[in-house]
Amino acid sequence: MGAAKSGQAAARLIIHHGGKVKISDNGPDLTPAEFKPWASQNKIETQWGGHTQDFIEASDLVVLSPGVPINAKPVEWAKAKKIPVIGEIELAYRFCDRPIIAVTGSNGKTTVSTLIHDLIAEAGYKVCLCGNVGFPFADFVQDLSKTDFIVLEISSFQLETIVDFKPHVAVFTNFSQNHLDRHKDVGEYFEAKTRFFMNQDKNDFAVLNAQNEWIKKLGSKLKAKVLYFNREKTEINPNYLAVREVAKALKIDPQVCEKVFAEFKGVEHRLEFVRTIAGVDYVNDSKATNPEAGRWALENIHKPIIMICGGRDKNMNFSVLRDLVGKKVKKMIVIGEAKEKLKNTFKNVVEVEESAKLDQAVAMAKTIASDGDCVLLSPMCASFDMFNNFEHRGEVFKEIVRNLNGK
Repeated sequence: MGAAKSGQAAARLIIHHGGKVKISDNGPDLTPAEFKPWASQNKIETQWGGHTQDFIEASDLVVLSPGVPINAKPVEWAKAKKIPVIGEIELAYRFCDRPIIAVTGSNGKTTVSTLIHDLIAEAGYKVCLCGNVGFPFADFVQDLSKTDFIVLEISSFQLETIVDFKPHVAVFTNFSQNHLDRHKDVGEYFEAKTRFFMNQDKNDFAVLNAQNEWIKKLGSKLKAKVLYFNREKTEINPNYLAVREVAKALKIDPQVCEKVFAEFKGVEHRLEFVRTIAGVDYVNDSKATNPEAGRWALENIHKPIIMICGGRDKNMNFSVLRDLVGKKVKKMIVIGEAKEKLKNTFKNVVEVEESAKLDQAVAMAKTIASDGDCVLLSPMCASFDMFNNFEHRGEVFKEIVRNLNGK
């Protein structure tokens, strides 16, 4: 159910093992051209523009894409017929016999997952990086002959549908408000995250952020061996501290960590430097889809900031950043569905301008910025009102900046 990347990967895995696949999607047929002949060749039944009860009920197993809520009507139809409902992560796990290092958290997942992948590769092992980071887990388990470890980035949506999934090392980077358009409150969101540890045992490891009150309390409740990172306030990036604990769990020499950190160039769309024009830096932080990600950007840029933000609100409380925005932001430009909420939140601490489109916002920022400033795209919102995903939003921003006149 759901025909985006994870749904297509699940279909490929099931066909690989001799199963019969049907695909049901609420939207129009937007599958890539290369997928369609393969689907036809494998006699995959498809249903577009909505789910029907007969189609769902005539199934042995429902594999849910993370974008489909677990309380959706078609899921209720399946459960009423006692048809098991799992996600693509759980499906792939059932065909995986390699140790999994999995990473979740409200922010920092992609950076930590990427660093762990690089750490394991630098230590001389064969490793793949997949999951929420962009490459479905199900595509990697068809052939594990060239893999020693799986590094998996996993979201709360994906954790909602696990059953037996059991990472050998589970890393919880941090926790803050997020996805409150999907979860009824912060507590429910946290409960989804804690499913991460439910199948671990004494031979596994839980790597927890000691500075986060929500996460810290988990330690005494887990069966896994607990390794805390970020035990005290320090200038060291907490993402690096988490990776060091993973190295301990995997018995990898700490010097390998330092080499990986020294060579790390960062993650695309996360505080990604794009270009300097007339002394003004342009930074792409499109991956910032909640206020805490915005906080990280503001705290780590040490120049006056013209901040472009907005998109689809996830029922976030932006007021937690009022003081920081007042100190760090020279001017805010708001776009998308959340622009009125953002304007009302910050208008008393910074001058706020509205813009209809991203290109207009960038042009406006260019006229405002002066030598020594930074133009920062850090939306703090989802992208789906104007873009396909945060990657698409970041690519559009970078293309706009590359096409600006000036040196």
